[in-house]
Amino acid sequence: MAPSLHDDPIDDSISAAAPPLPQMPPIKVTIVGSGNWGSVAAKLIASNTLKLSSFHDEVRMWVFEETLPTGEKLTEVINNTNENVKYLPGIKLGKNVVADPDIENAVRDATMLVFVTPHQFMEGICKRLMGKIRSDAEAISLIKGMEVKRDGPCMISSLISEHLGISCCVLMGANIANEIALEQFSEATVGYRKNKEIADKWVKLFHTSYFMVSCVQDVEGVELCGTLKNDSWMGWRWGTTQRFISGSKLIILCLYQAAIMRIGLREMKAFSKLLFPSVKDTTFFESCGVADLITTCLGGRNRRCAEAFAKNGGKRSFDELEAEMLQGQKLQGVSTAKEVHEVLSHRGWLENFPLFSTVHEICCGRLPPTAIVVFSELAPDQSRGESRI
Repeated sequence: MAPSLHDDPIDDSISAAAPPLPQMPPIKVTIVGSGNWGSVAAKLIASNTLKLSSFHDEVRMWVFEETLPTGEKLTEVINNTNENVKYLPGIKLGKNVVADPDIENAVRDATMLVFVTPHQFMEGICKRLMGKIRSDAEAISLIKGMEVKRDGPCMISSLISEHLGISCCVLMGANIANEIALEQFSEATVGYRKNKEIADKWVKLFHTSYFMVSCVQDVEGVELCGTLKNDSWMGWRWGTTQRFISGSKLIILCLYQAAIMRIGLREMKAFSKLLFPSVKDTTFFESCGVADLITTCLGGRNRRCAEAFAKNGGKRSFDELEAEMLQGQKLQGVSTAKEVHEVLSHRGWLENFPLFSTVHEICCGRLPPTAIVVFSELAPDQSRGESRI
């Protein structure tokens, strides 16, 4: 008699519960930099790592050690008070933020690295970290600026990737650090190269109810928008100050402001696409593009320096104003103007970028701040260069 199905022995290999899948270790985040923007980034990230189970609660923040007027070490004060009393006073960063003066120790176990220092220091930082980070680490740059070398400009994201051998996204956008710290609404754009999954992780790490983050597949476009807007902004601010001083009517001032922003955006787009033809037109309509340009023109810490420079007729240097007014922070617009000018000059593009060229001449003291108002009179016939712009 044939056995029934009920008589079959139980197959232990089928009925036994499948072994649980191994859990991935939580993602550890380190922030390389602790200035105004770096501290705000720490606040954003720290609030999210506590909520997201895939991330380790603790957020390391590398701090360039300084001795405060009280004689205390900055890192000790940050860890004791949960506040960066020098660069972001009055704002609690999150109890899970740990300040570390040892950069190699800070990055050792991190799988996600957030770079947010003045761009002038990045090459030295990258060289110091070579061979000191995990091979599976991912990076993101919040840094505006570029390195100009003999063979051409090098974006900071590329500098990080080349030196450290890891992929690097970028985050730029319409935001002002102190306003984010106060949890006022703002936004940003993550630029990624290939891996959308990594970009989504960065979005989750930064996105909050008051800081809206989206992503686009255009690293160079996003990064150049964040860099070049400083050039346009300085021209806008000088011209605005001069108009106020001269007592022009409000309608003329508004028209002037709109014109400078439009020309600035045009030169940003032209410069970006000449360097990197892959840059997408649509990127300039993201938060990192026109929105950031408008935001930077209307506010931000650098604004005060440009106003002071214009009101003093260019007689006080930017180095002097920076030291007096920014308390250790860096004025990025001047160095950006120099870097952009070097690229334009080397490639023979100066005549097609009258705004960028004039900003550089003012920074160098070869033209007075008032020259920005009439820079179009010094520019060549645009019909000869319009096709390249």
